[in-house]
Amino acid sequence: MLSPGILRGLIFILWLLTAAANVLAQNSRASSAASYIERGNAWMAKGEIERAIADYDLAIAFDSRIAEAYFDRGLARRQKGDLAGALSDYDRAIVLNPRYAKAYFKRGVIRYEQGEFDAAISDFSRVIEINPRDAQAWTDRGSARGKQGDQAAAIADFDQAIKRDSHNAVLWSNRCNVHYLKGALDAALADCNQALKLDSRDVVAWNFRGLARQEMGDLDGALADFDHAITLNPQIAGFYSNRGRVWLMKGEPDRALDDLNRALALDPNLADAWSLRGAAWFAKEDLTRTITDFNQALKLNPRLAGAYCSRGVTQLMRGKLEEAEADVARCRELGGDLKSKAAALLREMKQCRAAR
Repeated sequence: MLSPGILRGLIFILWLLTAAANVLAQNSRASSAASYIERGNAWMAKGEIERAIADYDLAIAFDSRIAEAYFDRGLARRQKGDLAGALSDYDRAIVLNPRYAKAYFKRGVIRYEQGEFDAAISDFSRVIEINPRDAQAWTDRGSARGKQGDQAAAIADFDQAIKRDSHNAVLWSNRCNVHYLKGALDAALADCNQALKLDSRDVVAWNFRGLARQEMGDLDGALADFDHAITLNPQIAGFYSNRGRVWLMKGEPDRALDDLNRALALDPNLADAWSLRGAAWFAKEDLTRTITDFNQALKLNPRLAGAYCSRGVTQLMRGKLEEAEADVARCRELGGDLKSKAAALLREMKQCRAAR
């Protein structure tokens, strides 16, 4: 029989061997997981999304504590269009590593795209807290704040982004956009000019500079800018719609119709383009088509005050008093300015008559 001392010694040796085996097993699992992550990344680089996801699954099966595996699988699921799966993976990566800035950022982007602006702002704020030098997090938080209507906060964030990456044209064009929405047209013009100085192919800057010029009364300059935007990307419906508005303002409804038809061919759900085309038909005194287009605009966006104002004026001219009264009431309810809208429509008609 073994003495108690020898027995204790054997038990200690067995414990050491077991511990060593566990360490080796853990190291082996971690090594295998890392190998699968690496191969998954290689599949991602080749565009083989399903194979990449399969390898990330294996990595997680070997070691479920590696935040990177969940993050990378989230990227793959995002690219596949599985937003719920991507969000779940980013959530898990953040639980495993609460300072995983990239996971917060990617989750914030999806939340932004889904219109969850408070949640997106929270994620971008966490990225900024972890890495204040991340210009993209500042600009994306600014965009989210702008979507919420907090233009002052949005501009403050874009200021920080530009301070960190002043050679990035996108940041200047983003701030140009917010200045335009805020009505600070001179500031918008200056920012868009800087964006185009840095990148003459920045279609967003051309578009927003065109909008700013239009508001400032420089219609020829606005047309030139929308021309540039369309040349660079002829597949954006909004560019044609914006140029069509300027043609209307210049009293050229036929050229406006040409642009608005192109806009609607590209995007039949663009309510503003339907409303503008209604105004173009009004300028050509085709009141039936005017009503048809305003009807479609309001079907797509029932809160489009200007379309109610315009349809009300048109119904009044057609002698449809009840319909006109209903539209006028809805126009006022939504904060529309009926007097200015009526004056604008009648002015367009007079301009077109004079042009003939």
